[in-house]
Amino acid sequence: MQRPPPEDFSLKETRPHLGGGKISGDKLTSTYDLVEQMQYLYVRVVKAKELPGKDMTGSCDPYVEVKLGNYKGTTRHFEKKSNPEWNQVFAFSKDRIQASFLEATVKDKDVVKDDLIGRVVFDLNEVPKRVPPDSPLAPQWYRLEDRKGDKVKGELMLAVWFGTQADEAFPEAWHSDAATVSGTDALANIRSKVYLSPKLWYLRVNVIEAQDLIPSDKQRYPEVYVKAIVGNQALRTRVSQSRTINPMWNEDLMFVAAEPFEEPLILSVEDRVAPNKDEVLGRCAIPLQYLDRRFDHKPVNSRWYNLEKHIMVDGEKKETKFASRIHMRICLEGGYHVLDESTHYSSDLRPTAKQLWKPNIGVLELGILNATGLMPMKTKDGRGTTDAYCVAKYGQKWIRTRTIIDSFTPRWNEQYTWEVFDPCTVVTVGVFDNCHLHGGEKNGGAKDSRIGKVRIRLSTLETDRVYTHSYPLLVLHPNGVKKMGEIHLAVRFTCSSLLNMMYMYSLPLLPKMHYIHPLTVSQLDNLRHQATQIVSMRLTRAEPPLRKEVVEYMLDVGSHMWSMRRSKANFFRIMGVLSGLIAVGKWFEQICNWKNPITTVLIHLLFIILVLYPELILPTIFLYLFLIGVWYYRWRPRHPPHMDTRLSHADSAHPDELDEEFDTFPTSRPSDIVRMRYDRLRSIAGRIQTVVGDLATQGERLQSLLSWRDPRATALFVLFCLIAAVILYVTPFQVVALCIGIYVLRHPRFRYKLPSVPLNFFRRLPARTDCML
Repeated sequence: MQRPPPEDFSLKETRPHLGGGKISGDKLTSTYDLVEQMQYLYVRVVKAKELPGKDMTGSCDPYVEVKLGNYKGTTRHFEKKSNPEWNQVFAFSKDRIQASFLEATVKDKDVVKDDLIGRVVFDLNEVPKRVPPDSPLAPQWYRLEDRKGDKVKGELMLAVWFGTQADEAFPEAWHSDAATVSGTDALANIRSKVYLSPKLWYLRVNVIEAQDLIPSDKQRYPEVYVKAIVGNQALRTRVSQSRTINPMWNEDLMFVAAEPFEEPLILSVEDRVAPNKDEVLGRCAIPLQYLDRRFDHKPVNSRWYNLEKHIMVDGEKKETKFASRIHMRICLEGGYHVLDESTHYSSDLRPTAKQLWKPNIGVLELGILNATGLMPMKTKDGRGTTDAYCVAKYGQKWIRTRTIIDSFTPRWNEQYTWEVFDPCTVVTVGVFDNCHLHGGEKNGGAKDSRIGKVRIRLSTLETDRVYTHSYPLLVLHPNGVKKMGEIHLAVRFTCSSLLNMMYMYSLPLLPKMHYIHPLTVSQLDNLRHQATQIVSMRLTRAEPPLRKEVVEYMLDVGSHMWSMRRSKANFFRIMGVLSGLIAVGKWFEQICNWKNPITTVLIHLLFIILVLYPELILPTIFLYLFLIGVWYYRWRPRHPPHMDTRLSHADSAHPDELDEEFDTFPTSRPSDIVRMRYDRLRSIAGRIQTVVGDLATQGERLQSLLSWRDPRATALFVLFCLIAAVILYVTPFQVVALCIGIYVLRHPRFRYKLPSVPLNFFRRLPARTDCML
């Protein structure tokens, strides 16, 4: 039995005060029932009118400053405008309010000192409370006052109310927590956002043949192949076996394309005229948006495409059209699921075509509450600081929480919802440090640092139960595994139809096209790499961007790379799976050796009953499995699984193994270290080679029973088979089974320590090892 994990790395169940309970009038606080309520004072600055001119020209450059105690937020300013419209929202955390009055001041921006136009003051005790789904509070006109409280010219339209993070104004509001962040780009970088992955298609290009090619050298047999390019992806066919001007290939090339289709499919037919020299015989460009879309295995119609060729005339490119053409069958495959994640952590398994989607089976709700004990990720003004935000990914929907500035215990309390189409999927939540503040994009190409991530498999959750746990954020560094803090999550999986969900377990994991026309392993690896690159590029272009390093960490892009630590972990996982069979083998050996005579006698009786009544064998097996399952129900897991450092061998990995895991590809380490690692790999591969050779030897011995490679051994075996056939023909099967069983279970007094005759015979059979060099 495994030792319990270290306390620091364990999962902790929590009991937070979710949803804030009930409020006045016994009205529940909106749909935000998986997070703790956070109270905010909201100020919506809409517009102003009839503002007086303050400078020499009689015009003003107005902006509004909203001040609450030490916190101050400002709108953008307009030049020479007396009736400006801002429509900006400010949110002040109620926990940090230390003043009793809110002041909204209209000022005129000036080079030396901004002039006061007027202000509006609110007593916080008089501010109303708003709870969704109430309609938004209507803004009102307020007459401006000077510092003495006298009315001045000009009016300001405002709305002020107390609300929670469930308010519609919350995502786009300026937050007092981010008062130190300046600049539009930096403010955009800290807001919460929802992103959608681009819709991905597999593009199948079936290159059939070409006709009437015109090579430059007509005296030689052309060596023609087709090169296809879509964006950054380039593939080529093999050189045609028919070395004529009408070559044939009938070869499939597979690409990943994303909507909206921005780049065409570019095909070029090329002739290899020399080892490093290729001549283009013709090109064509095909827009993807006009291609046929296939939803099943029925082939689409093939088409002939004209090839065009550019020639140089007087230093200029001239296009010459001629009779060369290429025959292809091109389609966008809607019946496949484009794999952009590791198959072990897939969050979506639906086909590309929406027409093939089945109805959803439930809803996943995720409350991202807070984090505790975060490590300082960077240094600012001589002290450590962390600006943390979360990213969650399930299906095509990505969410990003707002960034909490300079806090090791950030509180987000944001709730998100996803439709669930398959219970055997995984939601991933990652925590990152925002390195694009205080200077925005001019931060020297800084990357957002990873703080850790959590994966939760939906099939391990009970339906309609709220799981509230604090998950350890574990990150593997070159110097070992490190706990970066803890993240507090609330998760609920609600099932709309239990029958539909149970039916899902009988369906194939992937859409049927993956089984009718399967892709090769190398194709899938290449296509997955291209898909992750496309998703990363598209999300990077969003505003605010979901950066490449974040997307790649969430999609486990580097998980296929070699790792000694991961290899050890997988080996021990296999041993863990086989340990049950090994335990059964040891138990049976104890039965045969009569370690416990009473148990052995009972096994004898059970065996005799099953031999005499063979129709009881299968019912007995299934009943036994049923009883084991019922017995283990008492110890069923009550918590979702989490990152296990012991299972991953992260807590016992050698520093050199970790350094190798973090090495680049190709390697960037010195030659002596690379030589040492190469020798280590050779020694491991040598052991694996020996095991594989032993397995091959046993298989070849089985083959040699009837191959007459050893004529005496085969003659003995054939004679034995004849005698056994005659005996089994005249003897009832139950008698034979009973005799064999009693012989196997015989008392140690009738056993010998030497190997049995059949084993001796088998070990003497020849294998093909003698023929190995």
